[in-house]
Amino acid sequence: MTKALRTLGLAAMMAAAAMTAGCTQLRSHQGYLIDADLVNSVQPGVDNRASVVQTLGKPSFASQFNNGDWYYVARDSRNLAFRNPRPSEQVTLKISFDQRGTVSSITRMGMAQVAAVNPYGKTTPTLGRKRSFFQELFGNIGAVGTTGAGTGGGNGRDQP
Repeated sequence: MTKALRTLGLAAMMAAAAMTAGCTQLRSHQGYLIDADLVNSVQPGVDNRASVVQTLGKPSFASQFNNGDWYYVARDSRNLAFRNPRPSEQVTLKISFDQRGTVSSITRMGMAQVAAVNPYGKTTPTLGRKRSFFQELFGNIGAVGTTGAGTGGGNGRDQP
């Protein structure tokens, strides 16, 4: 009887372990892989756009204003099973250039720049008339064949 209980206990533990395996936390990385040595090698007043591209590669995105600042963004996220991922760490590297294209400043930003955006319910508010289901369904009855609804034509040919 004790051997049967051990076998049953072992089977229960294995089943519990298999069930909790689906609840492990998933990690993901998005964006630029930051190498601290390469980032530290870029010096304001010394490097230009070409040398930054050779050292760090293409930026994640470039600003359209302010002499085209470059941004390198790296984000680590975690989530459980089917939940939405939440950022656990983010580093944004902003490289600013002067009028000649020389690096003027390097700014590092972290999680303080991450904004939480909460959508407005499951619908998007729009301007205009609000119509009920039946108004949408039966709203076009009687509109077919009224003046201004078409030119009438015949045989599928254009009429002069």
